[in-house]
Amino acid sequence: MSRSVKKGPWVDPKLLKKISKVSPGDRTAIKTWSRDSMISPEMVGFTFGVHNGKIHIPVTIIEEMVGHRLGEFSLTRKFVRHGGKIQREIEQKSTDAGKTAIAAPKK
Repeated sequence: MSRSVKKGPWVDPKLLKKISKVSPGDRTAIKTWSRDSMISPEMVGFTFGVHNGKIHIPVTIIEEMVGHRLGEFSLTRKFVRHGGKIQREIEQKSTDAGKTAIAAPKK
């Protein structure tokens, strides 16, 4: 559910305080657990370590991310793969293609 327009975007005050302490050219990650904070224009160029429940995922903020939430860029679930016969056939084809590329002589 989105936040109402009259309330405006929400950014964690502790996160804003951390941003003010770091210089814009610094590449160190600002660790945060505030996944629901809105990305504001002041955050562009900084790298945030957004917690996904297990580790901090480094997220470098660019202009296209303004207006989104920090949690959108730090996935909480890891996709392994689909199982079954079709998946095994796809994997077999990719390994066969890799073997033929290695065996082929380069000019």
